[in-house]
Amino acid sequence: MMYSMLKTPKDRRCAKLEKNILDETKNYIKALRLAGIRGDLKERISDAYKREIAYEELLRDIFRQAYDIRKENSRKRRIKMAKFPYKKYLADVIVDYLPDSAKEKFKELKTLNFIDDSRNIIFSGNPGTGKTHLSIGLGLKACNKGYKVFFATVPQLINTLKETRSEKRLRSFEKKFEKYDLIILDELGYISFDKEGSELLFSFLSLRAERKSTIITSNLSFDRWNEIFNDPALTAAMVDRLTHKSYVLNMNGNSFRMKETKEWLNDND
Repeated sequence: MMYSMLKTPKDRRCAKLEKNILDETKNYIKALRLAGIRGDLKERISDAYKREIAYEELLRDIFRQAYDIRKENSRKRRIKMAKFPYKKYLADVIVDYLPDSAKEKFKELKTLNFIDDSRNIIFSGNPGTGKTHLSIGLGLKACNKGYKVFFATVPQLINTLKETRSEKRLRSFEKKFEKYDLIILDELGYISFDKEGSELLFSFLSLRAERKSTIITSNLSFDRWNEIFNDPALTAAMVDRLTHKSYVLNMNGNSFRMKETKEWLNDND
């Protein structure tokens, strides 16, 4: 009885063959970079034998899992590469707090059709009315939908443009940024620029005009943009390029941050 429980040479050969096949399969999976399959492959095959799952169904489930993992990893990578300063979601936007212009367009902007149509969005208005929140929320949704997004403040971008120009890397930097489906530039108007910075920003945005989407937030109305660029001709050209076929939203209104603070104080009074 005891001997009958021992593996025969044939059993050992079969077990060794199965292990070799499994190891070879894992090597193929590794070479193909199919994440999430190798770890539990043996257990999944054993389970399929026990449950008499068809080979076709097993293969489908294995590759479906690999596809889902790759898709999720790509989504996380897009969000990381976008370099958002923090995460703000559209689901957290209190629509009733938004200025009327944003309320009217909120549902339409959430579709992200503006990206496919290569249209810009200009959020212009006083601080605290939701400009950055809406921009990041749209950017995060775009990342989740498979679009390539990049976020920067305008001063950060101009500093980078100057650095790459001095290092003779400006053209390669611009080519890289031409590939983004959506670029979000925050805080236009908080700091004025010198002539070099104004010209670099103009050239950068001109490359994307009517080809890719850009979201810009500004605390200044268009008639005050010359305070930033200090060049009437360049300012007029910039406004013309950015606003053509764009959504221009007036974000002047009461600060929703102030509203939230007052509500918090009332709740804790």
